[in-house]
Amino acid sequence: MKVVLLQDVKGTGKKGELANVSDGYARNYLLPHKLAKEADAQALNELKNAEQSKQYKIDTETKAAKANAKRLEGQVLIMSAKAGKGGRLFGSVTSKEIASELKKKYSISIDKRKVLLESDIKAFGTYNAEVKLYTGITAKIKIKVIEADENKQ
Repeated sequence: MKVVLLQDVKGTGKKGELANVSDGYARNYLLPHKLAKEADAQALNELKNAEQSKQYKIDTETKAAKANAKRLEGQVLIMSAKAGKGGRLFGSVTSKEIASELKKKYSISIDKRKVLLESDIKAFGTYNAEVKLYTGITAKIKIKVIEADENKQ
């Protein structure tokens, strides 16, 4: 009997998959426990529509990520920080600060865990960073750390 799984079933398949199982297993276990529904024309149509919707969402997110990567590629992000003697920063410039600056400057919302720094930023200078926008889509940016103007703060 063909069934469409409504939840992940160990040894049978994942949610949303079409599975071919024995009649007894379907009637006595999967259907009563609402783990699956019989694969009639309506269920197959719903399954097909769900797959198309999922693919459309992936396509639009990929397109948006590529556009954002093109905008960010090679950009220099200027960050200001306070420092003590010898050019050492008080603390460091973190990926969280970089992500919030990207949101302010480019209106691109990025999780701080998606900003990869080559090394910790603890002194003035220019650093390379990689921003992961989507699976397989990244943009390389430069972070320039300058001294904060005391009069502004």
